[in-house]
Amino acid sequence: MPCANVPRRRLLALAALAAAAPSLRAQAAFPNRPITLIVPWPPGGSTDRHLRTLAEIAGKHLGQQVIIANQPGGGGTTGPGNMALQAKPDGYTIAQFPMGMLRIPHMQKTLWNPLTDFSFIIGVTGYTFGFVVKADSPYKTFNDYLDAARKQPGKIDFGSTGAGTSPHLLIEEVADAAKVELNHIPFKGNADLMQALLGGHVMAASDATGWDKFVDSGQMRLLVTFGENRVKRYPNVPTAKELGLGVVSNSPYGLAGPKGMDPAVVKALHDAFRKAMDDPKHLEVLEQLNQPVWYRSSADYAAWVRTTFGKEKALIEKLGLAGK
Repeated sequence: MPCANVPRRRLLALAALAAAAPSLRAQAAFPNRPITLIVPWPPGGSTDRHLRTLAEIAGKHLGQQVIIANQPGGGGTTGPGNMALQAKPDGYTIAQFPMGMLRIPHMQKTLWNPLTDFSFIIGVTGYTFGFVVKADSPYKTFNDYLDAARKQPGKIDFGSTGAGTSPHLLIEEVADAAKVELNHIPFKGNADLMQALLGGHVMAASDATGWDKFVDSGQMRLLVTFGENRVKRYPNVPTAKELGLGVVSNSPYGLAGPKGMDPAVVKALHDAFRKAMDDPKHLEVLEQLNQPVWYRSSADYAAWVRTTFGKEKALIEKLGLAGK
């Protein structure tokens, strides 16, 4: 009897291989159609500017166009979160993975888990954050702004790109260190935040370098930056660290897809975007945005995410923003 079953087992094995063949051919041919890269911010901001350039170059290495899809909301978490819940793990839908993905779950319930619902592709760069006011603002320095907040607790406001984002939380850290109470006004992204500041709807704005063109044109004044060192492009502007506030932030980000992606597909995406990162055109955009190269392999990026998620919980609790 055992011998009689051998042909049947072989037939079953051949049938399984035949069924898997289309999938294997599709993976081998990846990509055979355009790829969508979700940018979870409105068009025109620093992230949009950066990732459009990176996607254009990566598309040439992949042999397929990488199309940008702006899906703002939720402090940069709506787009990646929806991708994790809805997109197929075939590599044709990927997203930026901003720091808010590691913070918002500590502040409120989410339908996605930042550690288990994503396939991590590559770490790319980090932001340079700054705090700006209109050129005609009475606040000539960041200390002027903080002094006003001391005199009028809760009356001095600032805008950011959303609750739980790095531009929001770093100012909450500053307020905690300076013992002041500020009024936070969240926006969907850099573009609407900048327009609100120019229109006089907020007193100040905290964000990555989407403000650079307004500072360069004389429409805004940059009061402080939040890196370890002064920004080369703005050498006269102090850091928060220099001002004794003890806040340093660069908020690294990378690219991720839905959980369950084939390792070969992850590698194909990683390799194309890694080559794109070294392209002079991409490096030029990073220079314009004052952003460093922050390369992490797929494995190293996943490890960084796990470690950072735990660290961010402590920060959220310290600032009194943890969800119930």
